[in-house]
Amino acid sequence: MYLKSLVMPALKYKYFRTLILFVLVAIFLSGCAIINVPLFAPTQSLKERVLEGEGNRKILLLDISGIISEKKGSIMGLREQASIVANIKEVLKKAESDDAICGLILRINSPGGTVTASDIIHHELMLFKKKTGVRITACLMDVGASGGYLVATVADEIIAHPTTITGSIGVIALKFNLEGLLSRIGIEQETIKSADKKDIWSPFRPSTPEERKIMQAIIDNFHKRFVSIVTKGRKPLTRKDVEKLADGRIFTADQALEAKLIDRVGYLDDAVKITKESLGIEKASIITYYRPGTYKGSIYSALPKSHQNTVNLIAINGEGLTTPPGVQFMYLWLP
Repeated sequence: MYLKSLVMPALKYKYFRTLILFVLVAIFLSGCAIINVPLFAPTQSLKERVLEGEGNRKILLLDISGIISEKKGSIMGLREQASIVANIKEVLKKAESDDAICGLILRINSPGGTVTASDIIHHELMLFKKKTGVRITACLMDVGASGGYLVATVADEIIAHPTTITGSIGVIALKFNLEGLLSRIGIEQETIKSADKKDIWSPFRPSTPEERKIMQAIIDNFHKRFVSIVTKGRKPLTRKDVEKLADGRIFTADQALEAKLIDRVGYLDDAVKITKESLGIEKASIITYYRPGTYKGSIYSALPKSHQNTVNLIAINGEGLTTPPGVQFMYLWLP
């Protein structure tokens, strides 16, 4: 009898649970109801957190990491995240309203990105600098190349880690010529166009000499802009100096220091110390802005994964780039 008293309730619970599951499945399949189960909390506004230090004066730490793009990210394809451009604009807007912020440290770990996104971030930082008078220090981490280096030139001082790779001043536009591959597997591509150059830089056919000339002129124009920005930002260098360095080559931290692309070799702690010294203050709170639910425990806690020295062209969409039907012009180190 005792055993029966234990078994019967268990069996009843099992049957009840099965019945509930059956009902839920039936409702779902019948289309009578839609059940929304939120997997993520709604996106919240930025909050301030003190990472270290003390005092009323504040130095803001801002991350610029990964491929620089206007493309929005996502978490497992389920929740949309703001692009790096939108996020930086939001951070700078919040910082403008805080008079206690006297310094900004850019922690850059990026091989660059699209021409436009890199240019926008540089532009927004310049506007912030003019509006607030806040001193900016750039600290290059694993990689601070191409568009990542262009952004760094807004700083009053650039520091690179001893193991940083930087430089890669130049522009690239990449495409694959798939014509031979498609013909081998019996696939033909047909295009109807209003003019012969409407599908310029198409991956389905070789480019004509005239088309390559047009593309080269665009790239040369963007390259001149890149050189002008670096020349304006790096006072120790003349335009001729920059032009000699702007052949796309990369530099180690020591080589960059010798070429005057950076001001010193050091660590993030050194960037904090130098910023304080430049401002003539002994104490300051090192702060960052974060969204609730993310961890920010120290000046290194938000450090992204190390960039590889190559870019996976197949998985590049996951890093912030799109695969458009046309072409993208990139300030990007793309070995």
